[in-house]
Amino acid sequence: MENGLSTTCNTKLDQAVKQWLQYDKNPKTVSMVQELVKEGAVEALKKCFSSRMEFGTAGLRAAMGPGTSCMNDLTIIQTTQGFCHYLEESFDNFKERGVVIGYDARAHPPSGGSSKRFASLAAAVFISRGVPVHLFSDITPTPFVPFTVLHLGLCAGIMVTASHNPKQDNGYKVYWENGAQIVSPHDKGISQSIEENLEPWPESWSTEEALKSPLLKDPYQDIHTQYFKAIQKHCHHRDINKSSKVKIVHTSVHGVGHTFVQSAFKAFDLHPPYAVEEQKDPDPEFPTVKYPNPEEGEGVLTLSFALAEREGATVVLANDPDADRLAVAEKQESGQWRVFSGNELGALLGWWMFRCWEKLNSDAAAVKNVYMLSSTVSSKILRGIALKEGFHFEETLTGFKWMGNRARDLLDQGKTVLFAFEEAIGYMCSSSVLDKDGVSAAAIAGEMISYLATKSSSLSQQLTAIYEEYGYHISKNSYFICHDQDVIHSLFDRLRNYSGQKDSYPTECGRFSISAVRDLTTGYDSNQPSNKAVLPTSRSSQMITFTFSNGGVATMRTSGTEPKIKYYTELCAAPGNSNVTHLKKELDDLVDAIVDNFFEPEKNKLQPKPE
Repeated sequence: MENGLSTTCNTKLDQAVKQWLQYDKNPKTVSMVQELVKEGAVEALKKCFSSRMEFGTAGLRAAMGPGTSCMNDLTIIQTTQGFCHYLEESFDNFKERGVVIGYDARAHPPSGGSSKRFASLAAAVFISRGVPVHLFSDITPTPFVPFTVLHLGLCAGIMVTASHNPKQDNGYKVYWENGAQIVSPHDKGISQSIEENLEPWPESWSTEEALKSPLLKDPYQDIHTQYFKAIQKHCHHRDINKSSKVKIVHTSVHGVGHTFVQSAFKAFDLHPPYAVEEQKDPDPEFPTVKYPNPEEGEGVLTLSFALAEREGATVVLANDPDADRLAVAEKQESGQWRVFSGNELGALLGWWMFRCWEKLNSDAAAVKNVYMLSSTVSSKILRGIALKEGFHFEETLTGFKWMGNRARDLLDQGKTVLFAFEEAIGYMCSSSVLDKDGVSAAAIAGEMISYLATKSSSLSQQLTAIYEEYGYHISKNSYFICHDQDVIHSLFDRLRNYSGQKDSYPTECGRFSISAVRDLTTGYDSNQPSNKAVLPTSRSSQMITFTFSNGGVATMRTSGTEPKIKYYTELCAAPGNSNVTHLKKELDDLVDAIVDNFFEPEKNKLQPKPE
């Protein structure tokens, strides 16, 4: 070992670096580490080696670069060896069934890492153990991986993507045989298995041999055909689509979505959307946007609006880079563009999916078999629709892994799961994919827009009609940035011991009276007879929901992937209460009270969301 590091006497770090240089065969990451050792750059080395990326239910997500805390060739091999070993233990017929691997277009030239490279290495690991691998020969949207797991009856799926994260990041997302993302205890089992399989197996680096193996298959053409065939069962107005005069713009924000959304529109006989030329081809640099996240709203859509103005289009559809989310904007009569929130689009798609189902099902009793799902921080609008229309609505914990697994349970019981959504612009409109899917959602939204145009209506007008019929649901979500875990803990602990006594939650917030509290960190729920929450609880993250006497609901939670304390608020009014100005003012006042009394941003030195 070079002197630069040994002089630090940091034996644990020393050992980690030594082991790394012994195992790593990527010349770029090897020389990056050797350079840091030579310079004695202890802090930089600590950053790379002080911890291993944590494998959770969302798999892995981190920056690409050298060391155990980053995404690189070696950590991909180690992760896949652990996952492969865990699958060998879990399935007797693993070597008959195999896995699918997909990837997006991300790349990090300095470390030689890219999604395609990582996918090839993962394939080599499985093939070295005699496991059949369905490796896509080209980039693919994330939803194609869970679709393939179900379509081919595989044991698992891996998608190499960091979705809408900054360009330097990558990720490794895992699906189980049921077509949904993994939930506990699989994450813990896989994590332990990774620790037990850190030394690369003899053939794990042999990507060239693996790519020639008879165990390797390319599912691209077959899945492309089957997926677009499967989503056509949600096309109900082909004639309207064919003759529609509505002009729609689509952007894939330098990600994978372009060709797939074009194909989805074709499958629905919709006119192809106008593609934003500067953003339609995959580009790992994401050159035209600050963040490749359509949730950030107008900044990401600037080029789309410009194209829409030139072409006379009234609607913009945007996917995130791995095409599992969908954002929608509509030009208003004033000439301004309205970007719909995830909750508003959830209301529109939920209404549309039920309306289409209802037209096909004349049997009044059938509605009792129908379910819709949303996450607990999303709008309760589906509950309002369900109450009036007679179908079932269920809430799950935050994240599509919970909705996907719950949907699977319901489908296995012979139920119909029509729709699921989360406020972070994620929609599951087809049970062919038990995860959010921005490709099918784009085509279904296209058909809904074309249908509404025949009724001389727009998305904004239809949203108002939904609220008039089922009750206004007005939401306001945001976050504060906080890098200090101690501050986060003390903020939430104060809410749990509000009157100075243990487990005494606030009974009011400013002028607003609190009628119920649910704490999914501790498992407390004042609405349950036993005071025990029904939804699963987790000590590893903070999450408290307050219900107010005025119909307001507010959830405060920490983010699993970012240094944020998020809040989600909604005012649910009864049908008939349509004084929107009053409702919005009431919600604004409630949010101000929550910020002042519960977040205390000045005292806690919290940074507000950047405008």
